[in-house]
Amino acid sequence: MKALVAVIASLFLFFPTNAQDKEREQILQVMEVQKTAWNKGDIAAFMETYWKNDSLLFVGSKGPTYGWENTMNNYIKSYPNKESMGTLAFDILDVRPLSSSYYFVLGRWHLQRQKGDIGGAFTLLFRKIANHWVIVADHSS
Repeated sequence: MKALVAVIASLFLFFPTNAQDKEREQILQVMEVQKTAWNKGDIAAFMETYWKNDSLLFVGSKGPTYGWENTMNNYIKSYPNKESMGTLAFDILDVRPLSSSYYFVLGRWHLQRQKGDIGGAFTLLFRKIANHWVIVADHSS
């Protein structure tokens, strides 16, 4: 009987539950909000998907940046206008639950721009805060 219970319990680890499917869809919707805001040239709306906290962590080619405001300022400095922002596309490779409050997202990003395309990979840590999924850590390269 214990073996049967162990097998059934392990199945829940490998097959997403309806709750996990719902959470995954909500996180993918946040990613869609990001993409739409970026493609409109709206960095402020893009940043609404991030945790508005001094503990937000963004890691890019220049190393770690802490805080929502610092991250916002870096985006504005690096992408001062719609032309420099280009058109953003994501290729989501994995959305993985870590707990009921945390999800890990792995993907690739691509900016199509007149001055030359750029892209890379990202890992995101999402946290559910006040019933909303927000990015609390972003490592983009």
